[in-house]
Amino acid sequence: MTIHLQREIDHLKKMVLALGAEVEENVHKAVESLSNRDTKLAESIIASDSEIDRREVELEEECLKVLALHQPVAVDLRFVIAVLKINNDLERIGDLAVNIAERAIVLSSHPPMDIPFDFKEMSEKTKRMLKDSLDALVNMDSRLAKKVCTVDDEVDAINREMYIQVQQGILDNPERIGSLIHCLSTSRHLERIADHATNIAEDVIYMVAGEIVRHKAEEFLKENS
Repeated sequence: MTIHLQREIDHLKKMVLALGAEVEENVHKAVESLSNRDTKLAESIIASDSEIDRREVELEEECLKVLALHQPVAVDLRFVIAVLKINNDLERIGDLAVNIAERAIVLSSHPPMDIPFDFKEMSEKTKRMLKDSLDALVNMDSRLAKKVCTVDDEVDAINREMYIQVQQGILDNPERIGSLIHCLSTSRHLERIADHATNIAEDVIYMVAGEIVRHKAEEFLKENS
């Protein structure tokens, strides 16, 4: 690797980590705004999304420049390709944080209600998956990345339970159907954030091991556990 390419690779890593930190903070704030019925915090998340979009475009352009000018190979090529994919996942997570913030604003105008599923557990698992996937990226830690992939099933199970709880909630309290549907949407947004965190973890595995695992994650995890 040339000195110039190494500098570009280091710059890409700094850019993707900065974007990841901002997205992670927005997810945390979105969950907090929903839990605390904090509309001002929710509005700040929505307002900051344009900055995340700007960073995403800038990082993609930098990746394409590195590919065009330096024509990296082997592990360096895998890194640039993975950053391009992770960049897209982070931007989508940012959008989902905005969606949760929008649900928080709507729910804050409704009478308080007990959320009919384990929102705290689901949100904590989702935030941990995102944090661990980014930590795995920082440290090129495939073991931590595999751990993220295993937790995704737990989040999916909570999301499925949410559908059952909302269905029962509508039967028991039809006057609260609006609030219950927004809760269901929030659950779906959290589940999608977990999916994108899993995508990031799978891309870290690709960077480290050169193995594409997204269509055979279960077999890969069992073999390498």
